[in-house]
Amino acid sequence: MPRGAKVRSMSDPIFEHRFRVALHDTDAAGVLFFAHLLRHAHDAYEAWMAQLGFPLDAMLRDGGLRLPLVHAEADYRRPLRHGDAVTVRLGVAGVGGSAFTVAYRFLDAQGELAASARTVHVGVDANGHRTLPDALRRAVQPPQTRLA
Repeated sequence: MPRGAKVRSMSDPIFEHRFRVALHDTDAAGVLFFAHLLRHAHDAYEAWMAQLGFPLDAMLRDGGLRLPLVHAEADYRRPLRHGDAVTVRLGVAGVGGSAFTVAYRFLDAQGELAASARTVHVGVDANGHRTLPDALRRAVQPPQTRLA
């Protein structure tokens, strides 16, 4: 979690992303390959950032602000199998001076928690300085979700 970050609960997700487990997502045991969970987390993150008005493809083309992933972790609670419908609930777990933490909950078709993940993204400007522009800070943590 970013230094100086304010911590939020995931009880109030701010974005949902859905996917179906594809055959190429599974391992020899027929369950979601562990590393693919983070790929799906990143898909949810990209969709969320685009909805906020910060599409990652445009940010990369513009060459200004970058948001490298500096930490990722995941916990697995139950298997997800080929064909399973999954809902990813995304929320902001913390915002610091130059970074923010995104929390993800992966729910199966019955709404049961199958996995969770967290990623930390650091803002880096074109000169290599760590920064989180005010517009992005406001977008990832709107006023109604700020903690006192």
